[in-house]
Amino acid sequence: MPLTLVANQNLRVPPSRFIRAMRVPAGFDVADNEIVRLCSPEDLVITADIPLAAEVLEKGAAALNPRGERYSVATIREKLTMRDFMDTMRASGVQTGGPDSLSQRDRQQFAAELDKWLLEVKRRQS
Repeated sequence: MPLTLVANQNLRVPPSRFIRAMRVPAGFDVADNEIVRLCSPEDLVITADIPLAAEVLEKGAAALNPRGERYSVATIREKLTMRDFMDTMRASGVQTGGPDSLSQRDRQQFAAELDKWLLEVKRRQS
């Protein structure tokens, strides 16, 4: 399964014919825009960025966050609304704190959802 990493800085990746690092220019949403441009319905995008996940879903691709939560068309609007609300709270001076660090359970959930997606791909290709 090929993997493309997109960032606005150099990424060190292990040598592999399956892993490709793509550097984009610095700038607001440049990497996100490139991810959306490149993705297709057969792809999985791993991101904690909810607006990026929404755009990926609109293109028919799948989106999964690093904690193992699979974004869906049914729930993405609610997540966007909550994100916007929290942005408004922070802008008005309310301390909202950041996300907890990744737990072992988060890692296990991510691995399980990734396995589930890979099985879906395998079934579609059969």
